[in-house]
Amino acid sequence: MLRWRSMLFAPADNAERCAKAARAGADAVILDLEDAVAYGAKPSARAALAGAVGDVRAQGVAACVRINGAWMMAVEDLRAAVGAGADAIMVPKVECPHDLSVIAAMVAELRGAPLPVIALIESPRGVAQAQAIADLPCVAGLALGTEDFSLAVGVEPSSAVLDLPARQLALAAAGGGLMALAVPFSIARFREEEAYRAIAGEAAAYGVNGAICIHPKQVAVANDIFGLSPAAREEAERIWAAWEEARARGLSVVTLDGRMIDLPVAERARKALARP
Repeated sequence: MLRWRSMLFAPADNAERCAKAARAGADAVILDLEDAVAYGAKPSARAALAGAVGDVRAQGVAACVRINGAWMMAVEDLRAAVGAGADAIMVPKVECPHDLSVIAAMVAELRGAPLPVIALIESPRGVAQAQAIADLPCVAGLALGTEDFSLAVGVEPSSAVLDLPARQLALAAAGGGLMALAVPFSIARFREEEAYRAIAGEAAAYGVNGAICIHPKQVAVANDIFGLSPAAREEAERIWAAWEEARARGLSVVTLDGRMIDLPVAERARKALARP
């Protein structure tokens, strides 16, 4: 199961940007064939994917390819992504679970095995289908496209319009243990680190567990907010150890530092320890 705190965009046709993104500290780099690549440059961007994927993976970072939404371009993008050895596929403007399942089937046919899919949800219609999208076996995460979602609503990207869809994506993702990459903050405002940190922290409190980023400044914040601090890891280890000892004694509840530890508390600790 994928657990990426941060995913950083880089245009697939810019080798220098891809190489820099791979060294920025993100858990995954999104090699973009969609918005970051001009229409006429898409064939050359596809051709560059093999080198870009190799460079990213050489840094110990996962390589995800964002394809185009139009079907004919998507088919060519998928051929290139699979041929390059991508670790995952990001599909933009997802609104229909059936369409996403078709893309997953094409990937499986091209590769001979499935690849994880990140569904980028960028409209109210997509948010309304979030649970059905999350329930697809191919889906490893739901991501909120803040700029396009706000455009679809007809307002500026702000927490006022983005908070509710972020919560809905977090809830939909939680049922299957998926990634919820949905910080309700304009991705374009990468210089506003403190504001981004505050809103990311609030989102983490209701289940968002990662972020898509366009700048290393956002990556550093996302890794901090959605990772497990040494103090939090130590506490989770103590809780899990106390629970394991209690189970060995045939108990279903134990007290640790004045706090009741039962199954839900222990399970939260176990899941926390699985985070980066």
